[in-house]
Amino acid sequence: MALPWVKTLEDCADYSQVIEPYLPQLYELPWKIYHAISRHESILELYKNTNPFISGLGFSIFLGAVFLVVSEINRNYSQVDRMWSLLPTIYNAHFAAWSHLNHLPSQRVDLVLFWSTIWSARLTFNYFRKGGYNIGSEDYRWEIIRSRVHPVLFFLFNITFISFIQSILLFLLAAPTYIILLASKFEREALACDIVFTVIQLALIFSEWVSDQQQWDFQTAKKEYQQTAKVPRGCGFTQEDLDRGFITSGLWAFCRHPNFAAEQTIWLTLYQWSCYASNTLYSWAGLGPLFLLMIFQGSTWLTELISSGKYPEYKYYQQQVGAHIPSFTPYKTPKITPKIIRTSELAKRQKAKQK
Repeated sequence: MALPWVKTLEDCADYSQVIEPYLPQLYELPWKIYHAISRHESILELYKNTNPFISGLGFSIFLGAVFLVVSEINRNYSQVDRMWSLLPTIYNAHFAAWSHLNHLPSQRVDLVLFWSTIWSARLTFNYFRKGGYNIGSEDYRWEIIRSRVHPVLFFLFNITFISFIQSILLFLLAAPTYIILLASKFEREALACDIVFTVIQLALIFSEWVSDQQQWDFQTAKKEYQQTAKVPRGCGFTQEDLDRGFITSGLWAFCRHPNFAAEQTIWLTLYQWSCYASNTLYSWAGLGPLFLLMIFQGSTWLTELISSGKYPEYKYYQQQVGAHIPSFTPYKTPKITPKIIRTSELAKRQKAKQK
């Protein structure tokens, strides 16, 4: 059978029942695909008869190999980053499609796919608008690491973490949906709590959009200010804000990385949704969100190391405002701050040099 025969809701989150018995399918899957293609057999039937967790995991491993080859050929190590906004939703769509093809209850999984699609659309728009920026990590971070370690060590880092581990992580972020799929056998229709979880997810996505928009508006105004030495009309920022170099208003007045905080909470919420659906306090499905938290800790550390080196006032910002957990009071510029060369003065000096 492609799905385990679970007797209770709690069994839906039991690794020994819902994952372990199907691991042999993972080893057999490449050969089954090869034989199906060579014998002109139905790939769709193979897909329907393979455990959906295993087929999703197998696809993430395959993509890891693709990311590795492409990154080494192009010497660009952001291949996973480019897919960050799409893959979790693709995996959620996979669980939903598998449910429909096998005529299983799918309302709850469809709700997951609904908010996940909105999440992907928002991040994808943000990615293209900012010319390649994406939630997760950026290419310049890999370049910094690459410049500080031996090429052999960086190659091993690319094989393990950048290409394969991150690819599998993006699948594991959607793994709680597998538990929700299994639990749907007991609750065939969406419940009020499923609607509540969906509303929470949409609110988090909106909050992430607001914080990213605020950052975009600030960086746009700062760029114009650096070029013209004049505060853009109607930008909503003062000369002091733009001279500071980093945003401290809006959601950023209470949290140093409100977009990062929302992103992590989104996947923790999906995990909690799966715990609620399976009537358990915790499960193996928390590995994906937990690993995501670890990645964001490292990513935040590197980002702030760069920011504190560029902006003299940033250390005061760090002292007053939490990195991911919002502070109760907004940031206030200290009365005594280090001497900052105004961005407008820098712009004037650059123009003078050009003349």
